[in-house]
Amino acid sequence: MTISLQTPLISSLPLSQLNQCNVWLKMESAQPSGSFKLRSASHACQFYAAKGAKGFVSSSGGNAGIAVAHSGRQLNIPVTVVVPETTSSRARQLIQQEGAQLIVHGRNWSEANDHALSLTSDTNVYVHPFDNPLLWQGISTLIDEVIEAGVIPDAVVLSVGGGSLLSGIALGLEKHQLKNIPIYVAETFGTASLNASMQAKKLVRLEQVSGIATTLAASQVCENAFNVSQQFDVKSLLVSDDETVEACKLFLNDHRVLVEPACGASLSLMYKNRIGFKPEDNVLVIVCGGASVTHEMLMEYQPTR
Repeated sequence: MTISLQTPLISSLPLSQLNQCNVWLKMESAQPSGSFKLRSASHACQFYAAKGAKGFVSSSGGNAGIAVAHSGRQLNIPVTVVVPETTSSRARQLIQQEGAQLIVHGRNWSEANDHALSLTSDTNVYVHPFDNPLLWQGISTLIDEVIEAGVIPDAVVLSVGGGSLLSGIALGLEKHQLKNIPIYVAETFGTASLNASMQAKKLVRLEQVSGIATTLAASQVCENAFNVSQQFDVKSLLVSDDETVEACKLFLNDHRVLVEPACGASLSLMYKNRIGFKPEDNVLVIVCGGASVTHEMLMEYQPTR
C-alpha cells in the first residue's frame, strides 16, 4: 500500500527571478495529510503494522498527528494523538476528522509527549513525531524523487522544528553523493533550538519556545539533527514571526498555495533574498506544508512591528 504520494517538483519563476538562480519547489503541501510528515508517519506505521501493531499512539503539535491519524485510517488501525494546549483548533479538528482519538494534555509538546508514552503497550505502538530512523528513511524518498526528475540540487532550503525533515533530507543527500552541498535551515527566533545547539556546539534545550510557528516549537531538536548540523554543511538562519507570515502571503499570491508559518520560515529566506546564489545554481526549497493553517488565521495575524 502507498500512503504518501510523489509530490510535484515545480520551477518557481517569481523566486528564481528574485534570487537570480533556479529555484525548485518540492510541494509537500500536496500530500494527502497536508505536509511532509506523511512520508515519515506512513513509513513508520507500515513498518509497525507489519510487526503486528494493533494501535498507534503519537504526540504532536499538529502535522505529525494528522499524518499518523491518516496513516492509521488507511491501514485500518486505531490511533490516539496527544496534543498540547497550544495546538490550533483547526489541527485538532483535522486529527479527529481522520478518525483518531484526540487527547489535549499539557502546556507544551514535551508534556503531551510524556502522556502519550504512558498510553503505549506491546501492541499499542508509539510513533514519535520526529526522532526515529524510520521517519528519516521515509522522508529521504523526497530526494530520490528530485533526482529522478532530473534536478541535481546545489543547495537545499528547509525549516527545522524537531529535526526529522533535516535528518531525512541529509539521509537522502548522502545516498546520492550530495553530502557536501549546503543546507540552509530556517527557524523563528522563538523556536531556534537547533541554532542554540549549533552555537553551543552541543545539544541544548530551550527554556521556552514561543511564536506563531507552533509546529516548529520543539524545545530541543533530536540528537540526529544536531549531528547532521556538525557533519554536513548546515547553515542556520533565523527569521521573525512577521517575516514568516509575510512569506506565506506572498507565496499564496505567487503559487496559489496556502502554507503555514513554519513553512513560511524557509520561504522567507528566499523572499528576503537572504542567502545569495550563483545564476547556475539549482536551489531546492522544501515546501513542507501546513495542514492546519487557514486563510483567516494568516489574515488575523497582527504584525509586531
